[in-house]
Amino acid sequence: MQQNSTPAPPAPAPAPGRHRIRALDALRGFALCGILLVNVPQITDMRFGPSTGGLHPVRALLDLTVQERFFPIFSFLFGISFALFLDGAARRSDRPRLLLVRRLAALGVLGAAHQLLHPGEALTPYAVIGLIVLLPATWLPTPLVLGAGAALTLASVTLASGGIPTIPGLFLLGLAGARLGLPRALEHRTGRLAAVLAVTAPLAAAAVWWQYAIDRADAHATRVAAGAGLLAAVAYAATLLLLLRTRLGTPLSAVLEPLGRMALTNYLTATLLVVAAAPVLGLRHSLHWGAAMASAPVILTVQTLFGRWWLARFRYGPVEWCLRCVTWWERVPNRR
Repeated sequence: MQQNSTPAPPAPAPAPGRHRIRALDALRGFALCGILLVNVPQITDMRFGPSTGGLHPVRALLDLTVQERFFPIFSFLFGISFALFLDGAARRSDRPRLLLVRRLAALGVLGAAHQLLHPGEALTPYAVIGLIVLLPATWLPTPLVLGAGAALTLASVTLASGGIPTIPGLFLLGLAGARLGLPRALEHRTGRLAAVLAVTAPLAAAAVWWQYAIDRADAHATRVAAGAGLLAAVAYAATLLLLLRTRLGTPLSAVLEPLGRMALTNYLTATLLVVAAAPVLGLRHSLHWGAAMASAPVILTVQTLFGRWWLARFRYGPVEWCLRCVTWWERVPNRR
């Protein structure tokens, strides 16, 4: 039997990029700001308080306003980005899930290296949970993904006290949200955002008060904190998205969008900057919470200025470009 000698067509190269959803970039940058406030003391292993069981006032304030508030936003956005990348890859490749496996594997390698400087970092669990939970979920119908995401998120608060166990549910909620058209709706559904804020803000305030009033030794304290964190995360996100529609939107976007578009680069370089600054500021194993918190806006300012300069010349951040090249296994055009 005669064999077909026609060569197979080459795999299409990745397109130089679609229209970006600027609200997602700004929201991702916003989440990165809060995550840095949590990571600075974690990277430098700062002491919680002057005595066992006591909390420094700054640490106590972080627990009520920052801890568990920004990590859920970032996790939800990861699920959305996963879905958007899969849709884009499916238009340009006949094996889009293989590209996702390669992308997540590369993210896991980055995370393993990052663990050396930042134990407890997020990239490794993101990569592992992405492979175990998100990737199989791409074959499931949207209602099932949405229901599983809601159930897992609720269980992570009521049974596991938040933290890493919230990732699978939030990933799935982000995946379902992307399928339901949430990313595009963020740019114009002002009334619905206002309604979300009107519902979640008083609930979040009540939960935060409960978190403040409850004894930290109470068996339910961590669950209360996790629930307050999730409610506050929704209220924070809705507030920012509404502010982007006001006169503050332009300056906020100018700061947050570069941070969000280069989130992976900024997440990793922030660790390097914190490690470099820690001996200068005397942060390691210290109670210098004021200096620690002051270092965060300095780092974010440097990253914003660098990001604006870089993105005026290149399509992707440095680490984002490397990850994209590994994902597609070829050199992706980057210079504008």
